[in-house]
Amino acid sequence: MTAVVIGARGRAAGLVGFMLAALVLGPAGGVTAKPVTVADLLAGSPAEDWRVPDPEDTLYLDLARGRVVIELASHVAPQHVANIRELTRARYFDGLAIVRVQDNYVVQWDDPDHHRPVPARVRSAVEFTAVAGADARFHPLPDRDAYAPQVGFLDGFPAARDPRSHIVWLAHCYGMVGAGRDDPSESDGTEMYAVIGHAPRQLDRNVSLVGRVLQGVDLLSSLPRGSGEMGFYIPSEPKVPIRSVSIAADVPAAERTPIEVLRTNSATFRAVLEQRRQRHEPWFKFSPDHIDLCNVPLPVRAIPSAGR
Repeated sequence: MTAVVIGARGRAAGLVGFMLAALVLGPAGGVTAKPVTVADLLAGSPAEDWRVPDPEDTLYLDLARGRVVIELASHVAPQHVANIRELTRARYFDGLAIVRVQDNYVVQWDDPDHHRPVPARVRSAVEFTAVAGADARFHPLPDRDAYAPQVGFLDGFPAARDPRSHIVWLAHCYGMVGAGRDDPSESDGTEMYAVIGHAPRQLDRNVSLVGRVLQGVDLLSSLPRGSGEMGFYIPSEPKVPIRSVSIAADVPAAERTPIEVLRTNSATFRAVLEQRRQRHEPWFKFSPDHIDLCNVPLPVRAIPSAGR
C-alpha cells in the first residue's frame, strides 16, 4: 500500500490523501472498507482547498423566491463582465423580469422592449473563447469528450481546449450563464441566460459565456415554463419579476451570502473526481471509470464558522 505522509498541511490534507489512495487501490489492493463518499472527502478537506469568490466577480440576482448567486468569469470574458458590472451598478436589471423559461434548456432575463437606457461605457464584444494566455491556467481532465479535444477547468469553470491552437473556451454545463445575442456575433450583457437543462454543448464557441450559478439554480430551474415559442412567456402568463441585481462588493458585508468554492486544482477536488469516476458504492453494478465534464460536481458550501 502506498504510504500517506502528513506534512505541513495538517491532518485534514492527510485524510484526503488516505481517501484518494483507498479510491485508487480498490479491491485489487485488498481494501474492503466502506467506499469513500464525496461527503467524506469534503468533510476531511483542508481549509486551503477552498476559496471565497471575489466580491467584484459575484453577482446577486434577487427574486421574490430567494437569491441566485452567480460567479462572473472576469479573466475569461473581461469585456462582458465589465459590461455586467456597469449595467448592474446603473440598476439596469432592477425591476425587469424573467421573460423565458424553456424546459430542459435555459432561463432568460432582459429588457425585451429595449426601454432601458444602456450606460455609455457598455460596449458590444465577441468573447466566444478565453482571452490570450488562458491556456496556461487550464487544468485538463483525462476523460474523453464528444465536443472538444480536451476538457477540464479554467479558473474553476468547466472549459474545453484545442491543444493544437491553444484556444480555450468555457463549456455550456448546467448552471452556466451566458450573454444572449441575435444573429450577429456581438453581445453586451443586457440579455442574460442560465442553463437549466441537459448541457447544450452545441452552443460552445457560439455564445459568450460570462459565469456560472454558484447557489440558487433551483430557484431558476423550478420556474413555470413559458408556453410561447422557445419558452418565452406569452402575455397571459405572469413574468417573474427581478427585485434587484447587485455586485456583492457593493452589498454590506452582513447582507452578503457567505459561501466558498472548492478549488479545482486542489487535492480534494482530484479525490472527488476519482470517486465519481470509480463508483464503488454497493448500488453500482458497473463503473464506467469515466466522468463527463458537465457531470463533475463543483462543491460550494456555506463558510464555516470561525470555530471550525
